[in-house]
Amino acid sequence: MNLMVIGGGGREHAIIKKLKQNPLVSKIYALPGNGGIARDAECVDVKATDLDGICDFAVNNSIDYAVVTPDDPLVMGCVDALEAKGIECFGPRANAALIEGSKAFAKELMKKYGIPTAAYETFDSLEAALKYVETRTPPLVIKADGLALGKGVVIAESRSEAKDALVSMMRDKKFGKSGERVVVEEYLTGPEVSVLTFTDGKTVVPMVSSMDHKRALDGDKGLNTGGMGTVAPNPYYTPEIARECMEKIFLPTINALNAEGRTFRGCLYFGLMLTQDGPKVIEYNCRFGDPETQVVLPLMQSDLLEAMLACSRGTLEKTDVRFSDGCAACVILASKGYPASYEKGYPISIPEDVQGSVFIAGAALRDGTLVTSGGRVLGVSAAGDTLRAALADAYAKASRIHFENMYYRSDIGARALAAGE
Repeated sequence: MNLMVIGGGGREHAIIKKLKQNPLVSKIYALPGNGGIARDAECVDVKATDLDGICDFAVNNSIDYAVVTPDDPLVMGCVDALEAKGIECFGPRANAALIEGSKAFAKELMKKYGIPTAAYETFDSLEAALKYVETRTPPLVIKADGLALGKGVVIAESRSEAKDALVSMMRDKKFGKSGERVVVEEYLTGPEVSVLTFTDGKTVVPMVSSMDHKRALDGDKGLNTGGMGTVAPNPYYTPEIARECMEKIFLPTINALNAEGRTFRGCLYFGLMLTQDGPKVIEYNCRFGDPETQVVLPLMQSDLLEAMLACSRGTLEKTDVRFSDGCAACVILASKGYPASYEKGYPISIPEDVQGSVFIAGAALRDGTLVTSGGRVLGVSAAGDTLRAALADAYAKASRIHFENMYYRSDIGARALAAGE
């Protein structure tokens, strides 16, 4: 089979490495890919948001199956466009991807179908939003309605911070059109859990739970990032909580989308908060999370392509999807200054025996040399029988990688270890 994976980050690299394990796969193209992915797939200079270019390439290169991973092309309708050309795809159509594309839509869906989430109000008017904030007790969560590269959420500790966030999004257009509408939510407390699921619109198969580390610096300090590391499984996500989530959140969400004529096929990500009142949804993503994918897929024992095809074809209930009982950890190596400003173009040194554990996110090839080209440069993942063993292995490998201005958190998994012990 000729496969095409849309995207060019660490998540896509992890997916490509896993897809390569299927003996039916003859060729994998990455659009656009990156300098590190080029070792495992043929990279094609077509942007993930260039739907016409993607469709033309698929038709002209006899693509048998396309995996669309980033949020932007999914919300734009990349799957719809490819299917119209006769290309089978993994990923939801645009009308189902709206569950991530509009936070207001997602909140209204949960409210309508009784899916537990934080209390909220939605605003199109800055004046009305500012008045509402005056009546609420901080902290408050301010969310831009549309996609904002994972940065459109502000946890405001005071009313003045909440107002500043509203002005920045709605008047100053910090996130462009994505911030023209906002959601103001109550602030929930409790352990956070990420659960990726496979679904064909009928059956839901959860993958291993994980714990993300969003803040840039040790001790969960510094700016919010796209994720500085992950561990799996999440020790707070017990079998009892998993059953409750399936009954009250996962299946009800799939059924709600079906009832709205928005059948979801692909990977549906549930961002959960385990509150005193039970698990509640913080957010939905319409695709694999990054860097959660980099710990979940290394624990997957069954075949990824088979699971994806089952989602596309409605046969997930009959498909073998298995994960190991072990643990995995991923440490992100970033450019100093991320997520604000940082320098690029530094050569990356990765020992040969470590490369199998590395997922490249922000790197380019320059005269045959891999150089930094992004804030999150790469992720080092390792699996083990225990979380402590997986973390020790990941950090040992990370210490052998080098590029100028490299930094990483030294406490990934610390909270999970403390919870587990």
